[in-house]
Amino acid sequence: MDSSPFPSSLPMATLLLFSLALLLFPDATRAQQTRHYKFNIQMANVTRLCSTKSILTVNGQFPGPKIVAREGDRVVVNVTNHAQYNVTIHWHGVRQLRSGWADGPAYVTQCPIQTGQSYIYNFTIIGQRGTLFWHAHISWLRATLYGPIIILPKLGLPYPFTKPYKELPVIFGEWWKADTEAIISQALQTGAGPNVSDAYTINGLPGPLYTSCSTKDTFKLKVKPGKTYLLRLINAAVNDELFFSIANHSVTVVDVDAVYVKPFDAATILISPGQTSNVLLRTKRSYPMAMFFMTARPYSNGAVGTYDNSTVAGILEYENPKSFSSAAFNKNLSLYKPSLPVFNDTSFAASFSGKLRSLATAQFPAKVPQTVDRRFFFTVGLGMSPCPANQTCQGPNGSKFAASVNNISFATPTTMALLQAHYFGKTKGVYTTDFPVYPLMPFNYTGTPPNNTLVSNGTKVVALPFNTSVELVLQDTSILGAESHPLHLHGYNFFVVGQGSGNYDPTKDPAKFNLVDPVERNTVGVPAGGWVAIRFLADNPGVWFMHCHIEAHLSWGLKMAWVVQDGSLPTQKLPPPPSDLPKC
Repeated sequence: MDSSPFPSSLPMATLLLFSLALLLFPDATRAQQTRHYKFNIQMANVTRLCSTKSILTVNGQFPGPKIVAREGDRVVVNVTNHAQYNVTIHWHGVRQLRSGWADGPAYVTQCPIQTGQSYIYNFTIIGQRGTLFWHAHISWLRATLYGPIIILPKLGLPYPFTKPYKELPVIFGEWWKADTEAIISQALQTGAGPNVSDAYTINGLPGPLYTSCSTKDTFKLKVKPGKTYLLRLINAAVNDELFFSIANHSVTVVDVDAVYVKPFDAATILISPGQTSNVLLRTKRSYPMAMFFMTARPYSNGAVGTYDNSTVAGILEYENPKSFSSAAFNKNLSLYKPSLPVFNDTSFAASFSGKLRSLATAQFPAKVPQTVDRRFFFTVGLGMSPCPANQTCQGPNGSKFAASVNNISFATPTTMALLQAHYFGKTKGVYTTDFPVYPLMPFNYTGTPPNNTLVSNGTKVVALPFNTSVELVLQDTSILGAESHPLHLHGYNFFVVGQGSGNYDPTKDPAKFNLVDPVERNTVGVPAGGWVAIRFLADNPGVWFMHCHIEAHLSWGLKMAWVVQDGSLPTQKLPPPPSDLPKC
């Protein structure tokens, strides 16, 4: 009997070509790998802005360690909590197809990991490649507990753009000298807006534009002339959208939220909290005899409260190819600064977001739902809650700040996570399925606010049958002033089919929807005083959080959840929970 793995009728020339292909391209036959990581949640002392404080970290690192995987890989992260805080970790933007138990938002898909306990997050990267990030998803712990997720294409599959000489993450964050848990606790108690951060950071470093002693804490991007670098931009800031620019350089946007886009050049990037973007930086062909600031500062409409009106700076340094010194970077060169848009440049924001388009090719199609089963209209914005009796509150007119979706300020359960209640059929007393599909009291959303600006409270969700095609219009409101809201949907990517200013017009605006190549992402900015329309297919069973990624708004209740029922096939059902799922 012939033991050869090849059919005997296969021509010898074909056999030789096949064997040669295996030698030259072994990656093409590579099976899925399992990537194991160990996360120890622990406190560590970190010094920034001339002062030292103890912060929450993973493995003592700030920012935290990289998760690196290829499309199709399985990722297993064993998280052990050694800190005094209850903790969960969210893998922001990962689709979590049938792995909702690993999604991570506290009291939505799991109860928190308590001190001394461990939980293993187990998920597979399916149909994604690019940059995402992980972060804590309880209270404000993500202020220091975050790190990049690098998703490489399957081996043997090239990027649909110029192969970079080098790749590196550039993570924007915020830094407070004070304890952030104390800051949000005080704000929720008094009803006032939380204290703003003391600095922004790039890869954990504030840079030279703050105190004199922060100069040594400056991110430096060291490059060679005539090379292409892939910068993996991540906005892990707690409360602010950011403009980012590199002096005398432009970049090419090639990917957002781990989805390829039609490339376009930009001198300035706008990136909201929760968003990621891959950009190509092509360095100057010859040594420029200069250094260049890389700066970021907030985009804010300034409608409510204050914000950290400061600028973080890193430095782009060129290696002198003619230098024979080991220190080939000259510190005495001229330093150029970029010009960023003004803090409330809404026209720039609209123009930038309007340039984003999916590749929509045969290899990377834009699978936009062309028909819609369910349509929803959600208002998102700020409001007020009454001040409790015998208490003085510091919010508007002596009330407390609040936020809501369709005037429902979400009340987070504490006795059982939503996903557990859904799976075991124990929803009574945990949540109800009567979330309003449109505002119960319509008004001129971007005009004069109604007389009653108090929000209602409840733990309400929208329930969807499996494979429902959804169109959702998110409308900003002018209650307490219009503001942009970066809305993040867990468990799904969606297509941004339309956006505009003012009030959404259901008669006229759908005619302008882009159903051919709209950008696909997991976090979208609802324009200040405007609206955005998204579509997605509810093909992932489980309970999926949707919320504003500005942490102050999230804390005030700008959040809700979708319950997607099981389908009829085994591959369309949510598996049972893992045995080590934390208990409340």
